[in-house]
Amino acid sequence: MAASGEPGRQWQEKVAAALVVVVGSCMTDLVSLTSRLPKTGETIHGHKFFIGFGGKGANQCVQAARLGAKTSMVCKVGKDSFGNDYIENLKQNDISTEFTYQTKDAATGTASIIVSNEGQNIIVIVAGANLLLNTEDLREAASTISRAKVMICQLEVTPAASLEALRIAHSSGVKTLFNPAPAIADLDPQFYTLSDVFCCNESEAEILTSLEVGSPSDAGKAALVLMERGCRVVIITLGAEGCVMLSQTEPVPKHIPTENVKAVDTTNEFSPPRMHALDGMKGLLTFGVSGEGILGTLCASHLITQHPAS
Repeated sequence: MAASGEPGRQWQEKVAAALVVVVGSCMTDLVSLTSRLPKTGETIHGHKFFIGFGGKGANQCVQAARLGAKTSMVCKVGKDSFGNDYIENLKQNDISTEFTYQTKDAATGTASIIVSNEGQNIIVIVAGANLLLNTEDLREAASTISRAKVMICQLEVTPAASLEALRIAHSSGVKTLFNPAPAIADLDPQFYTLSDVFCCNESEAEILTSLEVGSPSDAGKAALVLMERGCRVVIITLGAEGCVMLSQTEPVPKHIPTENVKAVDTTNEFSPPRMHALDGMKGLLTFGVSGEGILGTLCASHLITQHPAS
């Protein structure tokens, strides 16, 4: 059963109007800040603890919503306090939770994170309820997915769930944006052919193509390999060097540089209010593909933030 229960008429109208549907993960970040990382078997004191909202799918959905797109999140959290808090966070960001499912069979996904003063970190992720989002859940949400302008998914839920989402969207003529993270070397070939926009970073491109990606030129070669597998548009992000993109209509790789900015946090864990930069970029891209914005927002240097849980 969807987390929001039986929606009223007003909520149903809003769901039906969703332009962006995200199928993906919700993770609760449990973050401890310490002067240094503990050694094996050692207990040390930390100086700060906070709980935040993360997960690639939710980050991307929040970004698109804050840019003004009407959004719907298809995901699964635990029937626990973290899950309840996450649903409330999505609602506060004006995101439809009609297909935000809750389950008693697993806890809400969590990331336990220790960060030192030098910015070094240790992270343990327990995907939990994210891995219980299944094809049946996706079929229940098919009417919402099929009416969207764009659907985005990743691999922090099971590949089967993401693939089903891509199939539903593609068969309805909905534009699809796939973020293959975390990357899988033997990715099902259908992920390429069902993706209108295939967006990954350089390390993910290396895993997928077995090519070294250390420069924009290398990224261009990897992007060509990915496009040959059936993608319509390929974007490989390169951190401070921007990104490389190409498409079936413009098959020559194009490097899009970005302005140099001071890095505040590259992982979402160091500052509780701030989303992962790449997740934010993909939210921008989703907003552009939906027709509510332009692809130029891909290179925006500022970040949109998710509120911390505490």
